[in-house]
This record gives sequence, C-alpha cells and structure tokens, in this order.
Amino acid sequence: MDTMTLWHLTGWEFAALAFAALLVGFSKTAVSGANTVSLAIFAAVLPARASTGILLPVLIAGDVLAVLTYRRHAHWPTLWRLFPAVGVGVAVGTLFLVWADDAVVRTSIGVILLLMAGVTVWRRRRADASDPPEGDGTASRAGRVKARSYGVLGGFTTMVANAGGPVMSMYLLSAGFRKLGFLGTSAFFFLIVNVSKVPFSAGLGLIDGRSLLLDAALVVFVVPGAFLGKWAVTRINQRLFERLVIAATIVGGLQLLLA
Repeated sequence: MDTMTLWHLTGWEFAALAFAALLVGFSKTAVSGANTVSLAIFAAVLPARASTGILLPVLIAGDVLAVLTYRRHAHWPTLWRLFPAVGVGVAVGTLFLVWADDAVVRTSIGVILLLMAGVTVWRRRRADASDPPEGDGTASRAGRVKARSYGVLGGFTTMVANAGGPVMSMYLLSAGFRKLGFLGTSAFFFLIVNVSKVPFSAGLGLIDGRSLLLDAALVVFVVPGAFLGKWAVTRINQRLFERLVIAATIVGGLQLLLA
C-alpha cells in the first residue's frame, strides 16, 4: 500500500491528522458533514487513495461514540429504506476505485456534494414554514425514490472518499428530521455502513497493519472531539444547525473540486 507509517510523519503532519481526528469526533456528535474537512486534511498529509483507508477506522470510532450518545433517537424505518440502495452504491464505488485516479474521484464527489446542497436549499425555500414529522418524507412513492437516489449516492461517495456524510445530511434535512433525530439516525447509518466497508477497503489494499498502527494513535483524539460536539449541539438551535450542515457540505464539495 502506498502510505506512510506513524514513524514517517513529521510533528506538524501528525498534529494536522490529530486535529482532523478531533474534528471527526465533533462532526459525529454535532455537525454532520463537517468531517469533509478531515477528509481534505488526511488527503493532504497522506497519499490520497491510501488516506481513505486510514481515515475509515477513525470514522468508525466516531460512529461508535455517536451511537452511544444518540442511540435512542434513531428512526429505523428510514434506515431500512436506505440500506439496500446504499449497498448498490458501495458496490459501484468499489468498482469505480479499481480504475479511477484521485483527480476523477475528487471531481466526481465534489460535483455531487454541491448539487445535493443546491437541491436541498431550493427544496427548503419552497417548503411550508411548518416542519413535516420526522421520517414522513420516506413514506410516499416519491419519498421512496428519493431515498433510493440518495442511498446510492451516499454509498458511492462513502466508498470512494469517505464523503457520504454530506449526501446523507442533505437527505435527512430534506426529510424533515430535527436535530436529535438527525444525529441518531445518521449515527447508526454510518456505523453500519462504515463497518461494512472494511472488507472492501482491505481487499483494495487501503487498510493494513501499518495503517492500523497510525489509526491507533489517532483514535484517542476522536474522544475529546465527540465530547465537544455533545456539549455544542445543545447550544445550537435548529435553524443554525441546518445552516451549519449545509455550509459544511458546500465547503467540503469546494475543497474536493479545488484540491
């Protein structure tokens, strides 16, 4: 695998990765989608393709903490509707990684994220002032089509660049989820999806003993980030929460396009 071991990193490089790991914990318990910044940091410090395999266990650690924090707020009917489409997206993403280079991957994901953010902003401006009940957006035929579309995109983006967070954030916002329901549903979604990606990443050579050694040193920084996120989310109102999620998605998309 074309990657670096823990011992090849300079102090500043390790500090950058540690900050990115802390941001993963924060994003998992506060502003989902903000970990696209972590993705960009990992890709800047490490070889781009290899960075996705190193980041994956760090994300799983954040997912576990998020599930422990928000497990009572998950909306399982939404999750069951999403998983089959996500499986298709992960399979397509795996095939895409076999032949796509870093530039193609970054451009594709960046365009998808910006399109999803634009569609969500447009939909929310057209919506009524009253918020729909959580999860109701997936019950109709149109809702099921939307769930499948976002599911495929989420599976694809999470497989090729660990960038499924913004796509699913846009879906959950468009489905009318409030703050805690949003965080609980996304916590279980990404724990299950990210764990299922491990065999694929290992098969592609993106995870090995050297990458796991670096992960072991970085995971400890996820914990304070998660506690910081839990503290912050109680102080963020719903409208600000939604704006931060959308802003993080746009920033992540632009980072991938301009990198």
